[in-house]
Amino acid sequence: MFDVIIIGAGIMGAATAYELGKYNLKVMVLEKEHDVSNGTSKANSGIVHAGYDATEGSLMAKYNALGNKMYEDLCKEIDAPFKRTGSLVLAFTEEDREHLDLLYKRGIANGIPGMKILEREEVLKMEPNINPEVKAALYAPTAGVTSPWEVTIKLLENAALNGVEIKTDANVEKIEKLSEGFKITLTNGEEYTTKSIVNAAGVYADDINNMVSAHKIKITPRAGEYFLLDKVEGKLVNTVVFQCPTKVGKGVLVSPTVHGNLIVGPTATQQKDKDYTGNTLASLDFIKATAVKSVKNINFRDNIKNFSGLRAESDVPDFIIGEVEDVPYFFNIAGTKSPGLTSAPAIGIDVANMIIEKLGKKEKKAEHKKNTPHIYFMELSPEEKAEVIKKDPRYGRIICRCESITEGEIVDVIHRMVGAKTVDGIKKRCRPGMGRCQGGFCGPRVQEILARELNEHLDDIVLDKVGSYILTGETKKQEEL
Repeated sequence: MFDVIIIGAGIMGAATAYELGKYNLKVMVLEKEHDVSNGTSKANSGIVHAGYDATEGSLMAKYNALGNKMYEDLCKEIDAPFKRTGSLVLAFTEEDREHLDLLYKRGIANGIPGMKILEREEVLKMEPNINPEVKAALYAPTAGVTSPWEVTIKLLENAALNGVEIKTDANVEKIEKLSEGFKITLTNGEEYTTKSIVNAAGVYADDINNMVSAHKIKITPRAGEYFLLDKVEGKLVNTVVFQCPTKVGKGVLVSPTVHGNLIVGPTATQQKDKDYTGNTLASLDFIKATAVKSVKNINFRDNIKNFSGLRAESDVPDFIIGEVEDVPYFFNIAGTKSPGLTSAPAIGIDVANMIIEKLGKKEKKAEHKKNTPHIYFMELSPEEKAEVIKKDPRYGRIICRCESITEGEIVDVIHRMVGAKTVDGIKKRCRPGMGRCQGGFCGPRVQEILARELNEHLDDIVLDKVGSYILTGETKKQEEL
């Protein structure tokens, strides 16, 4: 029997697993997808919010403020990217200016440091490409950007290094409350027993909760569509640029990414399908028309990818965190829409502490292993590159020219804990295919490396999900000479 089973390998499940991995507990993470970080944690803005937006006294406000303070040290600890860029909320009307005052006062109440309301001249001095019609802006220096899937993967990698089991292709079909603990049955028939459960299933958190609790919750997926622009646009702004938020979200932002691109979006469209992440022309046109109000000279011809992600919108106006009242030992992390990414490290600590208290097991492991640093080959000095190539010649072979990723880096992420087993899995972990050509040139080589390193047939390597085949067979066979 496990002490804890976490359902969901997104940022919330990962943060909780990371913290529980520090204790002498038997822990497993179940993920229904073929890889970890394949839901909301794969497709969002990557913004670490300052924390002025959430209502004072809410869980959102509490965890946003705490999580923001943790990000820099956490990312150093797990070897994930993070950059503290600051953010601006722009005002174009007197009504907008009044809203800035509200956000500022809310931020003060939430304990957010360093905020200022800037006048037009100060805004344009900081960000010359902002629309000159701007009247004022709320500046929050503690906001930042990260790579949400990399943070999630690195947290899970560390959890696995410290004994947490990670199981993918593990869709939960049924949960039964036993006299002591729970029995979880997967759709493939596998069964596991556990003393406690953490429900971190994202847009499916209501389904998991409603299997065991009379206190039903409802999660509605809200789609957010984006433009990702080439790095030639990456310096258009240096801070995260917002417009005044609306009732349905923080609005369309224009922001540098942690890897030097420019991201523009999202929309906020309620939908029924919890798996659909397509793009629509109407939504993309809306983003373009809205974004140029903030930054007029965005060149959308430099767009390299459109994508869509789903946010878990619950039927209550706050995060749902903690033990379920009528099901002891069952803990929810649900409805964690924005600022969920920012809040995750702090939520992980709190939920882990709740479980440890409930189980009465407070003994920490004698050693907490750290992630082996990833070699970012192009960031090395010429002398360091020569030394790395001497040890492993594969680091001297560039596979992805757009992002300058070497074969050595690709092989490394295949063989790490929670390693890549798909083309998109490689892309998430070390970026081949993230550049201007989006894998048009490096994709076949990545596929070949995966097949070789996993000892699988080339036809069996998939893009992402099970069945997302790339090759179906040879078109012709070379005749024997």
